[in-house]
Amino acid sequence: MITRKINNRKIYTYLIAFALVSFFNFATCKYSFKDTSPIPTEVKTFRVNYLENKAQYVNTQLSPQLTEKLKQKIINTTRLQQSNSDEAHYDISGYVSQYYTSTISIAGVNSTGNRLTVGFHLSFKNNLDEKKNFEADLMRTFDFDANQSLSQAESNLNSDIVKNIVDEIFNKIFSNW
Repeated sequence: MITRKINNRKIYTYLIAFALVSFFNFATCKYSFKDTSPIPTEVKTFRVNYLENKAQYVNTQLSPQLTEKLKQKIINTTRLQQSNSDEAHYDISGYVSQYYTSTISIAGVNSTGNRLTVGFHLSFKNNLDEKKNFEADLMRTFDFDANQSLSQAESNLNSDIVKNIVDEIFNKIFSNW
């Protein structure tokens, strides 16, 4: 009688294990990200105009670095060829519209953290399909210690600022998000 209970318990345990394995084997969750939308085959060229800095405070390094890094990202990530012609299929322009700091944390009577806000106005022109033209305002923030001056923070944050703004511009133009 005891061996019969043990055998029934083993069979019951095996059935549960088999049911669980079967359930998890057939239950799947699929997801995917579409990083860049397919660029139409007729689109062959792009032009990045000089991305100006029209903010009240001007970081003199920002405009040339944004312009060059955006060109390089498009060249390295897409099949498009750079052009300086007004006839380029994709014409990208824009400007830094905001560049300011604000206090984000206070301890007692002293500021302990600051935030640099960088805004960018993007103008995208598709010379092959005017319905795809758009303008957009993009914004990124970068936090830094209040013990740093703005110029110290800029030297530490500059590469992050350029990378993040360029990624934001690129994603706005080429992604399906």
